[in-house]
Amino acid sequence: MPPLVSLRLAFMGSPAFAVPALDALIQAGHEIACVYSQPPRPAGRGQQPRPTPVHAFAAKRGIEVRTPKSLKSAEEQARFAALALDAAIVVAYGLILPKPILDAPRLGAFNLHASLLPRWRGAAPIQRAIMAGDMSTGVQVMRMEEGLDTGPVLASVETPIAFDDTTGTLHDRLAALGASLLAATVADIERGAAVETPQSDAGITYANKITPAETRIDWSRPAREVDCAIRGLSPAPGAWFTVGGVRVKALLSRLGQGSGAPGETLDDALLVACGDGAVRLLRVQREGRGPVEAEAFLRGQPVGAGTKLR
Repeated sequence: MPPLVSLRLAFMGSPAFAVPALDALIQAGHEIACVYSQPPRPAGRGQQPRPTPVHAFAAKRGIEVRTPKSLKSAEEQARFAALALDAAIVVAYGLILPKPILDAPRLGAFNLHASLLPRWRGAAPIQRAIMAGDMSTGVQVMRMEEGLDTGPVLASVETPIAFDDTTGTLHDRLAALGASLLAATVADIERGAAVETPQSDAGITYANKITPAETRIDWSRPAREVDCAIRGLSPAPGAWFTVGGVRVKALLSRLGQGSGAPGETLDDALLVACGDGAVRLLRVQREGRGPVEAEAFLRGQPVGAGTKLR
């Protein structure tokens, strides 16, 4: 069904997570005056500049794409204001929006965020939710303010985090839920039916970017924490260990039964002792190779009971 009023929007997003949201707004009949995305970056063997998934999606549909490195200059802010927007929609854009950008659209700027605020404000909410062992998470649409994910919330959808969810599976589920939620919320905004609820001052946590130091598996931690770290870092950047001098990413695991010295394999099928309990590795990726199930990995590189993973 077409919207009651077709809004003139700027869409500001970069990764694959944001593509379904942009598509949902297009399908709803809104005018996408311009897309803002992160600049192309070198990628692949040839290190040729590669546009972001949002950039590529918009360009194929003939939508103007702008890729400024910053929005702090008066020139960029004037270019944005000249679009004469009803609203700006932001989904994992990757740049801070200065106040003149937030204030330029007639109705303001709205963000689709992949957590249940105020838990996991910041850059890596999906990864942090799994790594922390959260039982549920969700997506929310909020009005943007100058603070980091501090604005009032207009709409929410919650979803459980399953025992076998990875950041990859949860990412895809939240992207789909978020696209539907965003389209419905923008429809509420355009007809003046959206209700804004201030965030609670309690329960605030921050989803800081993942650092390289966090990606090496610490087998001395309890099995529950190791399992959450493995799934939360999968598929990227990947939690890793070494065996026989070879670096291997662990991409999927589950809790297992057993005990032993941390990092010691307890059988011939990648059951690994932790500081408390054990985890079984189900999918791994040897450096320079593709992801494989544990059985396939072990056919090429047997890892017997008593092997020390480091």
